[in-house]
Amino acid sequence: MSDHNCYHCGLSIDSRDQGKFSTVILGTNRDMCCPGCLAVAEAIVNNGLEDYYQFRTEPAQKSDEALMETLDKLNVYDDPSLQEEFVFDEGQHKQIQLTLEGITCAACGWLIEKQLSKVEGIKQVAVNVQERRALITWSPLEIKLSQILATLKRIGYEGSPFHPDEHEASYKREQKTYLKKLGLAGIMTMQVMMLMTGLYFDWFGAIETETRQYFYWVALTLTTPVVLYSGSTFYVGAIKALSARTVNMDVPVTIAIFATYLAGIRSTVLEKGEVFFESICMFIFLLLLSRFLEHRSRHRAAQISANMTQHVPVSASKLNVDGTITDSLAKNLKVGDVVIVKAGETIPIDGVILDGKAAIDESMLTGEFNPVAKSKNSSVYGGTVCQDGTLSISVTQTLKNALVNQIVRLQASAMASKPKAAQLADRFSRYFVVAVLVISALTYSYWYLQGSEDAFWITIAVLVATCPCALGLATPSALTCAMAKLNRHGILLKRADALEQITSITTIALDKTGTLTHGRFAIAHSWFAQEVDEHSVMAIAYALEARSEHPIAKAFEGSFTHHVSDFNVSPGGGISGVVNNITFLMGSAAYCNADETLVPINANVYLCANGKTLAAFEVSDSLREDAYATLSILAKSHELVVLSGDTQHNVDVLVSSLPIKTAQGGLTPDRKYDEVLAMQEAGKKVMMMGDGINDAPVLASADVAVAVGNATDVAKTAADVILLGDQLLLVPTLIDTAHLVKQKIRQNIGWAVGYNLLILPFAVSGLLSPWMAVVGMSLSSIIVVTNSTRLLSK
Repeated sequence: MSDHNCYHCGLSIDSRDQGKFSTVILGTNRDMCCPGCLAVAEAIVNNGLEDYYQFRTEPAQKSDEALMETLDKLNVYDDPSLQEEFVFDEGQHKQIQLTLEGITCAACGWLIEKQLSKVEGIKQVAVNVQERRALITWSPLEIKLSQILATLKRIGYEGSPFHPDEHEASYKREQKTYLKKLGLAGIMTMQVMMLMTGLYFDWFGAIETETRQYFYWVALTLTTPVVLYSGSTFYVGAIKALSARTVNMDVPVTIAIFATYLAGIRSTVLEKGEVFFESICMFIFLLLLSRFLEHRSRHRAAQISANMTQHVPVSASKLNVDGTITDSLAKNLKVGDVVIVKAGETIPIDGVILDGKAAIDESMLTGEFNPVAKSKNSSVYGGTVCQDGTLSISVTQTLKNALVNQIVRLQASAMASKPKAAQLADRFSRYFVVAVLVISALTYSYWYLQGSEDAFWITIAVLVATCPCALGLATPSALTCAMAKLNRHGILLKRADALEQITSITTIALDKTGTLTHGRFAIAHSWFAQEVDEHSVMAIAYALEARSEHPIAKAFEGSFTHHVSDFNVSPGGGISGVVNNITFLMGSAAYCNADETLVPINANVYLCANGKTLAAFEVSDSLREDAYATLSILAKSHELVVLSGDTQHNVDVLVSSLPIKTAQGGLTPDRKYDEVLAMQEAGKKVMMMGDGINDAPVLASADVAVAVGNATDVAKTAADVILLGDQLLLVPTLIDTAHLVKQKIRQNIGWAVGYNLLILPFAVSGLLSPWMAVVGMSLSSIIVVTNSTRLLSK
């Protein structure tokens, strides 16, 4: 064969495609004309059928060119300008959230994760079956996005970049398909059951053999579209699993349906034996009904999280340089652009207020309906509502990186870390499917050797009754509903297994500043050295603190004319900078090497230069209104510890009226970290609550980390849970929900396993007819889903 012809089909290869599609066959690199021929050739080689090419007498037919068209369409997603909207940079890797079509159950999610994780270049795959989404992280140097989407399509699933409107449209398409299949199955089931019931109980009187056979043929005719169309959902799932060399819950379902259907055809044609056409129709109808209810419950839970993106308006009023205002698409706004928001309008994007005052309704983020007063330099977020006043807002984040979109991404990534209970249930359900198939085979063998005429139908009952659909739904349905509930309250989980760990927490460690207190500081007392000018020193202090993002810096807001260079931040210590060629230190006494004996006030902030203490300040803060109520609740079941960088005196004054037995002050970030490690080494499970840069190391070391209120970005990065609202009372809600989830998962798994173990002896012994098995299995799945959705209403 010519070097310029396709090795598979023999057609000539376009000069532009030479060397583009090739694979090794019989030890030599062979060129193909298109991806279709390449895919078929690779499948032949991978399945050990390489000798086909050695012994064939003529080239194969050209493969389906539709694959080429599909790849051409998918190549569009490799365009950087298109990716700008939905692909996120994660250092050297890229990340995307996909909407999945064709996903029907937990086994589908497992199959996608396993298959994609084998692909070189894909670093992480997290499939959220409940929301029909996948979060994929990949290396752009090793694989393209179009190749990832093509791999998904190859294993039978459609993937497209997640967009709320498109995701909703995808859900409606799947719901419409479900309703068509469910409607057909329901109508036909009624007709077939009416015919077969009449025959079984002989309600039509003495029916002649010809009439009976006529009814059988009618029943077969009515059952066929139910089997071939309504039941196709299960066959596709089974084929996908078997093609990946594994089994899922659809495998025994498919075997049971086709075995019963073919047996019915045989009995009808040969006019000999029993038929169970009504059981087939009822089985498919009830199983579809449970899948449909699961589909709706998943959507209900997902809506709570996804709906917040629908609050963000499409357009914005952009203020141009010349002072004119024009309408602009929110997604086209860039950092630094200025938008105008009037009373009653929704803020289109994240930003900082340049001018104006207003009460902002942030309930869509925090769950709190009391408006928050905002003024100049305050941060605002897309999707929140300006209730009064007019604001000029400088854009700080593009729409892609806005807080609401970050929340959706974090919710998706949270499902990447499955709790041990979910992992155990996934493994157990796969092993259980294998066990069901083995038990079914043994059951048939036993009853067949016993000479029973019902051996076949007893085996069908075993296959149907013990299908572990409910077990596969037990954990993911409960987790998704719990995360949706927490999101509604303004609590954001970054990893799902944090819920499992929260239930084992024994000790809660809290930072003081910004966590127990508001973080709104004021200078209570000041002291200045005799030889310094107070106004000059304060101007220097204002200039230094203006560059700091620590909450204490807000106590030093004032006018200054000094330029600061070589500015540096020491977390837990203080700040430093050069003003007029002099290096100034400002922070704790230890950081500044200040002489505390010279200062008559209870200072916690010092200003020093050239080894001299120039000024000292007592900066105070007020306790949060809900701090006492929150700590009173938490103290009933947890040990409470305060770890603060403030002075021991200030810490003792603050906690004197609180139900806290242990409070340590004057701690650097390193010492906080050591204190948590010491508690963990003593066997305690520690939850750490903090909000500042200095809390990042200790947050990362804790068993569960909670970023409180308006935490810094560094603290949010280190945390496992983020409280979007500014209320500590969200913490008891978080803990209560974690315990509820654990309880629901145990109930679901207990019911699913208990049902299967209970029903198995009845099915194996022949006491359970196929229609009884159908009803029991479907009700089991419906009960699990319904039990999980109760979390949304609590």
